[in-house]
Amino acid sequence: MHNSRFKVGVLALQGAYDMHAKRLQELGAEALLVRKPEQLEGLDGLVIPGGESTTFLKHLERAGFYEKLDEFCRAKPVFGTCAGCILMAKEVERPPQRSFGVLDIAVERNAYGRQNESAILLADTALPGGPLEMVFIRAPRISRIGPGIETLAEREGSPTLVRQGKLLAATFHPELTADSRVHQLFLEMVSK
Repeated sequence: MHNSRFKVGVLALQGAYDMHAKRLQELGAEALLVRKPEQLEGLDGLVIPGGESTTFLKHLERAGFYEKLDEFCRAKPVFGTCAGCILMAKEVERPPQRSFGVLDIAVERNAYGRQNESAILLADTALPGGPLEMVFIRAPRISRIGPGIETLAEREGSPTLVRQGKLLAATFHPELTADSRVHQLFLEMVSK
């Protein structure tokens, strides 16, 4: 699939945003790093990478673009990984925090333990091509999904990759593996 006509932003406030941008470029999209609210203009989609969700919120409030990003998440395709998944969730638990509430899921922050309990797992997926490598770093756990949520991968019975309309979220870091299927799926969603 040729994705060069799509402009996909990567929120570049923290996390492995450069790895997401590189993957999107490898797949033929134009990847733009977003550090200011005005850089959301003209984008066809956005990736919100991992990092620390409360730190993300502080950056967004200080930079004054929480509201602008909230509008974008309601209007355009968005892919959130780890902290990005938390920011998209309707409910955030342990502890509760502010989020955009665009994705009908509940997440528990750091549910799989601390940094030293991070893991790399292979799991079945609904994506074609066999098992999916998933890198979990202080990962959230999706504890509830709403009726419109499609589960594309799981860990121990909990969803790890979910889709709802134009929204995609992963509790793991697909940008840290050689497997490009999750980013390719997002670009297919942007193309629609």
